[in-house]
Amino acid sequence: MAEPPRPSPLYLLIGALSWPVLKLVFRSTATGLEHLPPTGGYVLAANHWSNLDPWPLAIPLFPRRYLRFMAKSELFWFPLSAIITAGGGFRVRRGERDAEAVETAVALCRQGHVVVMFPEGTRRTKGLVKKHEAAAKPGAARIALAAGVPLVPAAVAGTDRLMQLARLRVAYGPRIPLDDLADAGPRDAADIATARLMAEIHRLEGTLA
Repeated sequence: MAEPPRPSPLYLLIGALSWPVLKLVFRSTATGLEHLPPTGGYVLAANHWSNLDPWPLAIPLFPRRYLRFMAKSELFWFPLSAIITAGGGFRVRRGERDAEAVETAVALCRQGHVVVMFPEGTRRTKGLVKKHEAAAKPGAARIALAAGVPLVPAAVAGTDRLMQLARLRVAYGPRIPLDDLADAGPRDAADIATARLMAEIHRLEGTLA
């Protein structure tokens, strides 16, 4: 089987500098690593507290796997665009049905990359999680189904309290069943897979409480 794509030198540098910070300063821990495919592309979908959520999600896989993520198009100005791209980001137009971003994500998964997605779309509002929880979007499931790759759930905790040096915790879960959705239409399949995904993300969050 082909080796996973290699990250850019900047990605490796950021990871090398970040690892001791997460371990020593934020006391980062991760469980469920055995659920992550060692090779091949997949979609890693998690809850969303902060713009820095990809950071603790990526470090437990470093340097074996290269995580890719969508970044809003407003950030793609020179030289920041070069840094974001080298760090694994690719452009998405927020608030629109960005078919190009979805096609890019599908292509990356097929090439063996790990694409990070946040089905909630926007960051949660601290203190209002249960009452005003963001509605899940089917993009992560659509990408996994279109690319024919696993859909893996995850939960992250502590990124909303970085200034308080909160402990960062990550839990990865078993891949979401998709094989039984082959006969469903694309929209129905994505909706069913998303419901399963969010149920598992919420379960994983409970293990971090």
